Amino acid sequence: MCGLAAGAWLGAAEAPTKLVTLGLSPFLISLGMVLGVFVARWTLPTAMKGTGYVFADLRTKSHLIVWGVLAGALWAVANTLTVFAIRDVGLSIAFPLWNTNSLVGLLWGWLFFRELRGAGWQGWVKVVGGAVAIVAGATLLGYASSTHLAFAPHRVTTGLLAALGAGLLWGTQYIPYRKAYLSGMNPLSFVTVFTVGELVTMTALALVFRGGFQALFQEVALARPALFWLFLGGFCWVLGDLFQQYATKYIGISRGIPLSNTNQLWGLAWGALVFGELVGHAGVTRLLVVAGSVTMIVGAIAISLAVAPTAEQASWRAAMARECERYGLDFRRLTASQAGEDVLAQEVPVRRWWDGLIIAAALGIFVWLALGTERPPIALDPAWTLTLIVAMLGMLLACGWLLWKRTRFS
Repeated sequence: MCGLAAGAWLGAAEAPTKLVTLGLSPFLISLGMVLGVFVARWTLPTAMKGTGYVFADLRTKSHLIVWGVLAGALWAVANTLTVFAIRDVGLSIAFPLWNTNSLVGLLWGWLFFRELRGAGWQGWVKVVGGAVAIVAGATLLGYASSTHLAFAPHRVTTGLLAALGAGLLWGTQYIPYRKAYLSGMNPLSFVTVFTVGELVTMTALALVFRGGFQALFQEVALARPALFWLFLGGFCWVLGDLFQQYATKYIGISRGIPLSNTNQLWGLAWGALVFGELVGHAGVTRLLVVAGSVTMIVGAIAISLAVAPTAEQASWRAAMARECERYGLDFRRLTASQAGEDVLAQEVPVRRWWDGLIIAAALGIFVWLALGTERPPIALDPAWTLTLIVAMLGMLLACGWLLWKRTRFS
């Protein structure tokens, strides 16, 4: 359920990147989203658990802080590449291509964290078959973009490479994810550190490639009417990423990430139905795009259906034992955490008075940005926009309630 809910919100988070078609810099768009992510990543954990809980969790697993910062840095670079990809080949095409991150994550999960060890031949058939389907779907989409779609020929190659590069980096960032959760860290604590790496890296990229502080500030000022949409995209991304983090914690990289990569269908829906990216193109092009997307989703489903048998779960426990031995952790606490028990909640102080101030400050930032925003001159379909938003909110409420009932957001 977390993986599917992640797909809905991660897909919606990419919609504001359409602003690149209006001439805004990809670096500015990515920086705006990262700033929204920074605000949301500190606000949601505070609202759900409180800062006392988050900092207590970080103190007990301080060795994971550097891993969280590294993951955030990888995310920032990958997110910037996605903006270039959308500019050059469109959202409908770029989205499925960078979702090859599930293939990369699958490799790292097997190599570093003993996932699929002991899964049996049936599990391997599902995983390998799913991987082949993902590659085949990506090939179809690449052929469609380079042969049929009306994008500038000299940009098609760079767009495809940017999308695939984002997939490689996002697939690699799952290494710190899995390492954190095998060590019993709460996803809410991990994303709090994660956002530091995001913000520092994205700020550095924007300063280097946009000509320094003064030039960047001028560009931000000119883009003031659009900043609310970028912050909103970052907020949606955080909701999706939190669900993805919980999916990774409880069912691993090789299963959780393919499920969250159903964001591809949501990205296709936003691109094709809301923004009309496929309007005016030949029926063959549409058929290739849809066939490629469906093929990749079928591959992701096949991978996610490879349920971990007892032998593979024993292999996971061996990976947990390795982390305990390396960092001096309590194996029993880690086992309880993996089962959804919130061991730390009994040991930390109640919420602090400043928790309310953090939440109020975040709301104030969004209200201030909303007051100065303008509707971007991008054609969209209001009916489909409302339909997708209602569906996303339904998944948020249903999955959020289930996660609270089963784990208390542990």
